[in-house]
Amino acid sequence: MLDINLIRSNPEFVVAALKKREYDVDLTEMLAWDARRKDILIENEAIKAERNKKSKEIPMLKKQGKDTAELLETLKQMADRVKELDEEQNALEEKINKFVLALPNLPAEDVVAGGKENNAVVKVFGEKPEFPYEPKNHVDLCTDLGLIDYERGVKMGGNGFWLYTGVGAQLEWALLNYFITEHIKDGYTFMLPPHMLTYECGLTAGQFPKFEEDVYRLNEEGFHFMLPTAETALINLYRGEILTEDDLPAKLFAYTPCYRREAGTYRASERGMVRGHQFNKVEMFGYTKPEDSDAMLKELIEKACRLVEGLGLHYRLSKLAAGDCSASMATTYDIELWLPSMNEYKECSSVSNAKDYQARRGNIRFRRKETKKIEYVHTLNGSGLATSRLIPAIVEQYQQGDGSIIIPEVLRPFMGGMEKISPKR
Repeated sequence: MLDINLIRSNPEFVVAALKKREYDVDLTEMLAWDARRKDILIENEAIKAERNKKSKEIPMLKKQGKDTAELLETLKQMADRVKELDEEQNALEEKINKFVLALPNLPAEDVVAGGKENNAVVKVFGEKPEFPYEPKNHVDLCTDLGLIDYERGVKMGGNGFWLYTGVGAQLEWALLNYFITEHIKDGYTFMLPPHMLTYECGLTAGQFPKFEEDVYRLNEEGFHFMLPTAETALINLYRGEILTEDDLPAKLFAYTPCYRREAGTYRASERGMVRGHQFNKVEMFGYTKPEDSDAMLKELIEKACRLVEGLGLHYRLSKLAAGDCSASMATTYDIELWLPSMNEYKECSSVSNAKDYQARRGNIRFRRKETKKIEYVHTLNGSGLATSRLIPAIVEQYQQGDGSIIIPEVLRPFMGGMEKISPKR
């Protein structure tokens, strides 16, 4: 969430920054609530101080044999007023908190305004593959090669689900092993978090309350939901804790399936595995001191790019405009794979810096060694990587004229040395 002190002291700056996201907000009412809350605090403290002073008079009056009824009635009226003010204060604080929780993060200064039309390509790796024959799409390739059973996947789970079979399951698992091995090699700590999370997890991540309908909710009483990404779990690892400076940076990664409602209709081109309700992903996550988060953002971007380059896939890296960044993120870079059958790029990794936005929501802080000052950490995340876009890109970019596909070299050790997947005869 945003710093309430920044909103109070410089509302014009906040409004202008959010406008870069194409998010219009009027802070007038919220600031009026906040001013009234401050007035209540002042009045309440004054009444409590006066009440304490008058309460001390009662024993003296009784000792002198004087009637205390009038004073007791005054004290009762003061207590009633304090209760009334407390209730108004609590109601105002609830409204202010709800208002601030709904605000998205401020985009970083170097993030341009506008929507996805203003996204900027900052790097391109490799060339678009060219085929001397009519290339197939990934759905036909995966079906012909026996990698994915789409029909039975739908029979089991409904639309938006698929079933890995045989070598297809091996290829999926090889990708995950490749990612995990590389992250461990780089000194990241491996995590296997719960797949069912509490409401507080979504709130801390910044997905709730606005995007509650995008998750699979499991119960009516309370609020448990299936995690949409491991980021939602990992941001809550240190929720409500004060870390030491020596704890930072904390570099983590997790493997989980991801479960998403993906409300709305898919485009006809987004069939197969391009968009679904369940997919596998390895997620990188970082906790840093504020001055170190830009360096970690660069590190996560380079790691994600290196993984795709290891697979030999043509991709581009784009820096997103403010309006295309997710609500919790100040800066986001997308790695986008080329899918020949769709004649477009599809994101397989988003790497983002939330700065202190999520940390404020989850009250995640650290203590400086020298000054003992307590500050909010910065949090970052990045897909490292999601497989549901990678297999389509691999089979389409590596397809051969005879209907076979070449297995990227880095995956072969995880597939028993297999170099090619050929159609069944």
